[in-house]
Amino acid sequence: MAKRKLRVGVIFGGQSGEHEVSLAGAASVLAAIDRERFEAVPIGITREGRWLMGGDPLQALSHDAARRALAEGGVEASVKQELAARAGDATGTTALARMESSESLPAGLRERLDVVWIMLHGPRGEDGTIQGLLELAGVPYVGAGVLASAVGMDKIAMKDMFRAHGLPIVDYLVVKRHDWRSRPAEVQGAVADAVGFPCFVKPANLGSSVGISKVKAAEELTAALDLAARHDRRLLVERAVQGREVEVAVLGNDAPEASVPGEVCYAGEWYDYETKYGQGHTTFKVPAPLAPEVTARVRELAIRAFQAIDGAGLARVDFFIENDSHVLVNEINTLPGFTATSAYPKLWEASGISYTELISRLIDLARERR
Repeated sequence: MAKRKLRVGVIFGGQSGEHEVSLAGAASVLAAIDRERFEAVPIGITREGRWLMGGDPLQALSHDAARRALAEGGVEASVKQELAARAGDATGTTALARMESSESLPAGLRERLDVVWIMLHGPRGEDGTIQGLLELAGVPYVGAGVLASAVGMDKIAMKDMFRAHGLPIVDYLVVKRHDWRSRPAEVQGAVADAVGFPCFVKPANLGSSVGISKVKAAEELTAALDLAARHDRRLLVERAVQGREVEVAVLGNDAPEASVPGEVCYAGEWYDYETKYGQGHTTFKVPAPLAPEVTARVRELAIRAFQAIDGAGLARVDFFIENDSHVLVNEINTLPGFTATSAYPKLWEASGISYTELISRLIDLARERR
């Protein structure tokens, strides 16, 4: 008798500003998953929070994303359209009975899936929200648990945790939206004194460079804080580091491994949304051309950062390197981009693990953890 394939639900879309990034990643996983071992089930979540199952939810959400991006316009519109088009049609997936749900997990999902791959980025996908829902449902899932997801998503909590564990980090200041709106002059003075210029202003809870600004001088600070405050009530202001940007992928649960490091290179002034996701804007050197002792240092710190937040499954740890030797931990991403050309899979490919094998390893780690 043939062994039953494991049914893997791949959840994508969602209500965050990283909707299109999620679609592109899900399409890659659905196309590359090992069909000998797994039966893939696509599960979409619309921007309004409705769950879509049956038919082809990936195609439906891709078309909707392209239409919305065209209507919105703006500097990010073309990149969003490109990401939606990249999602395309994922063939060979298994459709459960067609259903829509506006509340929590659709009925019957728990009994019909062996494991879930969360391909949601940003709030309600990467922050512990859906992880908690799956915990309640008793369904194993790929990636970090509720605590690690929440800490990894919240840049301020992450920095505080790194500092408590003695990791080298960039100088930062926390600004609350209420304080900025009620005492702007006081906040501007605090930023100038504690961080200085140039600096970066970021919402505490958002990814893919959404809502982030580089501030070169004091007169640009107001617009940057206003932009970040539209996305979150807590804002992070960091010193702008002049240095190289290096990334390391981490894989595992209680005994995590670090990949070879890779260096992000781009022509733009900083790693914004368009540079990050637009075709041809970024080159990635793997392995990164670093001195052996620096390579060893970033791999060691990647593991320490992963363990500091109690990570599981996967994470990508990003670093700044000043003067080719001074290593600073920038942030950890517990749900990194996962298209076949994203940094995380490319780092493991360079370390000897293919994209399809990596998908299998992560599904096995999810079941091991459960």
